[in-house]
Amino acid sequence: MKDIPELGKIYYVQNGRVIEKIDVLNEWNNTEFINTTQNIEAKGWLLDVRLCVKEIKKQEFSLDEVYNLESYLQEKHPLNNNIKAKIRKQLQYLRDRKLIDFTGRGKYRLSV
Repeated sequence: MKDIPELGKIYYVQNGRVIEKIDVLNEWNNTEFINTTQNIEAKGWLLDVRLCVKEIKKQEFSLDEVYNLESYLQEKHPLNNNIKAKIRKQLQYLRDRKLIDFTGRGKYRLSV
């Protein structure tokens, strides 16, 4: 299980505590978007940007906060020379899949 990214793990028991069914289903729904993406590179980008959003650890966040993680994404995707544009594209995809909401002027909110 160590090879599975944290974002791909869905716990129904964690630290000896049973997770509520609704919370397990919400986590499942939050990762289901990856099944609709065919290209492995695109899946990697989606997961990486989604992980960056989770790393911000805020319900509401800004595009600049995601941009602050640009060096991480550049390290993961060294052949991409336009990281910021790719971040915006992935945020749009996540918005279209209703995983995040665009609230205007570079501001986003995690969907619940």
